Amino acid sequence: MKQCFNPYLPSYEYVPDGEPHVFGDRVYVYGSHDRFGGHFFCQNDYVCYSAPVDDLKDWKYEGVIYTRLDDALNEKNNMCLYAPDVTQGPDGRYYLYYALDKVSTISVAVCDTPAGRYQFYGYVHYEDGTKLGDKGEEHQFDPAVITEGDTTYLYTGGVCAFGDASVHGSMCTVLDKDMLTIKEAPKFVVPSPVCALGTDFEKHGFFEASSIRKFDGKYYFVYSSEVMHELCYATSDYPDRDFKYGGVIVSNCDIGISTYKKAEEPAAYGANNHGGLCEINGKRYIFYHRQTNNDWYARQGCAEEVKFLPDGSIPQVEITSCGLNGGPLSDTEEYPSYIVCNMYTDKERIPYVGGHHVPRVTQDGKDGEECVGYIYNIVENTTLGFKYFDFKGVKGIELDVCGYGKGDFEVRTTPDGPVYAKLGVDFETVWVTYKSECNIPDGVSALYLKYTGFGNMGLKSFRFLH
Repeated sequence: MKQCFNPYLPSYEYVPDGEPHVFGDRVYVYGSHDRFGGHFFCQNDYVCYSAPVDDLKDWKYEGVIYTRLDDALNEKNNMCLYAPDVTQGPDGRYYLYYALDKVSTISVAVCDTPAGRYQFYGYVHYEDGTKLGDKGEEHQFDPAVITEGDTTYLYTGGVCAFGDASVHGSMCTVLDKDMLTIKEAPKFVVPSPVCALGTDFEKHGFFEASSIRKFDGKYYFVYSSEVMHELCYATSDYPDRDFKYGGVIVSNCDIGISTYKKAEEPAAYGANNHGGLCEINGKRYIFYHRQTNNDWYARQGCAEEVKFLPDGSIPQVEITSCGLNGGPLSDTEEYPSYIVCNMYTDKERIPYVGGHHVPRVTQDGKDGEECVGYIYNIVENTTLGFKYFDFKGVKGIELDVCGYGKGDFEVRTTPDGPVYAKLGVDFETVWVTYKSECNIPDGVSALYLKYTGFGNMGLKSFRFLH
């Protein structure tokens, strides 16, 4: 049985800032491209993945669609490709909008197909030829685009840090049908943290990561807020004005979710966030990213189904392991540990990566090697959560473990609920399978593993026994 889980791409792939778009009968995800083991954001070239709209388990690697050397501004190869977006122009071709990391310029590439090899096309500019960003505008960054008829709306802006009064938020620029020439100069549509004070956006002011979609006649603007780990949204009847704050859609550390913990408690080690909404085969999803390797620079794409209420609002969704699966995961498969969605220790329950003694998803291979990720640095009182499973007649559990440590893994279905099994583990320098009886009650629930002991342990995979 083939299933889908978070992250939805292979564990050795690091494509954050995901912008999903349906073109024809496939959904395509465009994002930046992190390097495992790298020390900066977005060090690799753009790649694309796609899946049939009726089978979100079947992701296909489309290959490299654009390289950082394709832009003449980067002839010294000293700049990275930051988060992009793609839209289909009035001529039927596909336009890739992006920004290099050291310049305030929005570049555009074009292709005849959604996932072909894009070719450099030009820079967004005024009618007199001056590039957007060269007339004193605030920094051009993180482009998002939507095309309606012969008009394209371009959204840019960031980084809008709290307390910085020199930046004012996300800007909307109206482009002509050539996809490059500015018809209407930038104007601010969603406020920065300073400009948000005293408004509905207060405490959720725009930081970066503009994204735009249209559903049911309304424009939905998604962005990363000043706290970084959350994606918020605002709505308007117009693409270029009157946006009203809607709320938080997802937090990559689940702050704001109170169904299984206190709302203010983080349940994972997060950091910045970026993604977009997409309707796929009648369902709507939010795409976002998570951090791995206990740093900011190895981010992976995740997704959750969202529900639109009758008034158009979107309640915050919980981060899960099942993601695009369309329901809970089966209890009959073996699962890699990297699908963990909750991960924290009692001592370092913090919302951002970078703690000294925290567990992390990592890999043994170098960047680009097709290896399977796993969890390492599982220290005393680490909790690992996997959601959700359809349990039916489970009688036991097996864990594949190694590491310099000795202790117990306690098996629960809630973070602090009854212990259904306790697996004693010992010092091992190779992966060893530990097994225990485990009568998990039937029904849909989570799997929580809590390690009590000393040292540093690793978890590769697990399976349920019947």
